[in-house]
Amino acid sequence: MATQIVTANRLGDGLVIYLAQGGAWTDRVEDAEIARDEGDATALLARAEAPDQATRVVGPYLMAVIDEAGVPRPASNREIIRALGPSVRTDLGRQALTRASEG
Repeated sequence: MATQIVTANRLGDGLVIYLAQGGAWTDRVEDAEIARDEGDATALLARAEAPDQATRVVGPYLMAVIDEAGVPRPASNREIIRALGPSVRTDLGRQALTRASEG
């Protein structure tokens, strides 16, 4: 089994988010809780699909990541694009924020 995290979209604004420790949600993939085996992945997804989460997120699912010294990084092109934000308007989303902080 690949190392996995849980991703979803925030219900209020559609932002891509990730399940972090303690049931919190974060917009930073680096802060997501990592599941390293099938049992952990099943439990992590069950927490994301709990009834109380239905008012916060939509469409939670497990996503494969590369574990770089305890820091998850998206393993697929699709998830890399989701993590960065819109690919047609790089002046929006996380790309714009990254560029602004570098300049």
